[in-house]
Amino acid sequence: MKTLYGKFVIITMLVMVGSMCIGFFATNTYYHQVVKAENDAKNVKIAQSIANYIEMAKPLDLDNYLATLGDIGYQIYVTTGEEERFFGGQYREQALPLWVVEHVLGGEIYHGMRDFPKATFVTGFFANELINTIGVPFRYNEQSYALFVRPDIRLLFSEVHTILAGLVLVMTILSLLAMLLFAKALIRPITKLTAATHQLAHEKFDTPLDIERADEIGQLAKSFTIMTEKLQENNRIRKEFISNVSHDFQSPLLNIQGYVELLKNPLLTEKERQEYATIIELETKRLSTLTKQLLLLTSLDQSTRMIKRKPYRLDEQLKEAIRKYRWQIEEAQLQLTYKMEQITYVGDAELLQNVWDNLLTNAIKYNKVHGQIYINLQEKANSINILIEDSGIGMTPEQLLKVYERFYRADTSRTKQGTGLGLSIVREIIELHEGTIRMVSTINAGTKIYIQFPKLL
Repeated sequence: MKTLYGKFVIITMLVMVGSMCIGFFATNTYYHQVVKAENDAKNVKIAQSIANYIEMAKPLDLDNYLATLGDIGYQIYVTTGEEERFFGGQYREQALPLWVVEHVLGGEIYHGMRDFPKATFVTGFFANELINTIGVPFRYNEQSYALFVRPDIRLLFSEVHTILAGLVLVMTILSLLAMLLFAKALIRPITKLTAATHQLAHEKFDTPLDIERADEIGQLAKSFTIMTEKLQENNRIRKEFISNVSHDFQSPLLNIQGYVELLKNPLLTEKERQEYATIIELETKRLSTLTKQLLLLTSLDQSTRMIKRKPYRLDEQLKEAIRKYRWQIEEAQLQLTYKMEQITYVGDAELLQNVWDNLLTNAIKYNKVHGQIYINLQEKANSINILIEDSGIGMTPEQLLKVYERFYRADTSRTKQGTGLGLSIVREIIELHEGTIRMVSTINAGTKIYIQFPKLL
């Protein structure tokens, strides 16, 4: 069977059959090693007591006495070597070697039960054969006799044995039924999980999963529910991401297409032509920036992305970034001051350059005329701390909560040249370096960005 339930049933049956076989052979070994000798000794005492009674009491009618013993549960064979008589139940096999009779008539005891050929205890203990008896000698009326005795096989099965056999049978049947019901109950939630998985494969994330258990299956169901919620959220983010990417590509492309059409007008003045060309250039740069940032995000999202750590001067990198944007700072009439310690950091300089570029351009873009920018780089005992502070337009608490979401723009009217991806990239790069970023902002009062990297020993 291919189903888990079928396999469970087959394995249960095999375990039960195997247990019975092992128990049977273990009992058989115990019978041959222990019970067989004890049973022989017990029946030797019974046979000797019968022989002693005959010799001492000398019953007047020996046949009647032996017949009485046969009626109460013994199979008896008596012989003088020439004459033989049977009392009680009949033997299935009456063959007895002549040397055995002579051996007993000579005064020895015959241990037929103890020396019975090895077999399973069913055929050994219950073998209704004359050689599976106890033989003892006795004398009656000056005549030597050989007495062979064994319990009557028919009387070994009493009412107690029948009850015990019935009990074992009922227990076996009930145990099997209980295992089948337990297997069904065990498999049912797995079947539900399988059906829910099929629904999940078709993006049906709202499939209910009513499995309330405290065992491993319950934990699996709980993990499955969490996974479904995350997949649903990822699916929402994916669709939203595609929508945003499409919109952000479509807008500049439409602008470029529209202004190209306008440029074809031969009646345009030179001033209008330059204005349209500038807009096309800006939209092209915006598309280029968006493409580069999307490629960088794709690279950062890969689980196998490894940062290339090398020691380098972090303070010099920050100073170089400031020099690169010096013209924008002066154009925006901003005042920039910094305080930096000489720090050698082991990190991916290329990736971290994206962080400083994004944060500095934001501090310039969202600042006020004659505003200020302050940068501080400081080394602590276990960390490297960076502060980038501006006196710009700031953000509300609601905007701060969403600032790291991809394509989120706090105010689209103020960020028409942005992509909404910068801070997402910043956070991912910092987290790849096992660092943290925290933003504190007040509307119309500025923003403070705290970055902390752990020091590598």
